[in-house]
Amino acid sequence: MAAWQAVIHHPLFGVGITLAAYQLALTAYEKTRWVFLQPVLLSMLAVIGVLLACGLSYVEYKQSAQLLIVLLGPATVALAVPLYVNLRRIRQLFWPTVLTLLIGGVLATLLGVLLAWLFGAEQMILMTIAPKSVTSPIAMLVAEQIGGVAALAAVFVLITGVLGAMCGPELLRLIGVRHPAAVGMALGLTAHAVGTARALQEDEESGAFAALAMSLMGMATAVFLPLMVSLLS
Repeated sequence: MAAWQAVIHHPLFGVGITLAAYQLALTAYEKTRWVFLQPVLLSMLAVIGVLLACGLSYVEYKQSAQLLIVLLGPATVALAVPLYVNLRRIRQLFWPTVLTLLIGGVLATLLGVLLAWLFGAEQMILMTIAPKSVTSPIAMLVAEQIGGVAALAAVFVLITGVLGAMCGPELLRLIGVRHPAAVGMALGLTAHAVGTARALQEDEESGAFAALAMSLMGMATAVFLPLMVSLLS
């Protein structure tokens, strides 16, 4: 019993269970290609189950998984590699990329808010949902600036990313969108980092355009969404 307690309270226990859960989930998905075995969703549920079984709190888990949080920065910067490799292709599709960002980015933001408004959501929820299509750090900051709730914004970001990665590629194929750049832009714009990871599984070109779309969408949302809300209010 003492040995078991020593294991679950080890400073790297969070790192171990997180990496193991994701690797197992990724293996299961690659073998079955079943949409509900999306690695981020399945590994998240697995980690939650382990924490509950071990009686560990989120605070303890966060402390023991701190190394992974530190590595998020280099992992994000590493997305520049497929961008650099496909730089010539990005230059060739510069104007279609800009138009897609302008139209798709605006629609991704407005349609989510409109749908929530039609269901009777209050102002605070609308402002929390608005930045759902960008990565959590940006979404949380923007949500606070425009009158939303940062913690709840992170939840909406997670749901958006997982659903986008699960349903996005199949939905795009269903409606006939098969161009790697178009697939990547769609996933990066709407499903941020999770969608970008999914695009990288499709092919390198899709991953490059998804990383580009995610980056540009994040910057545009951080700059223009608070400005638009301020002008409208």
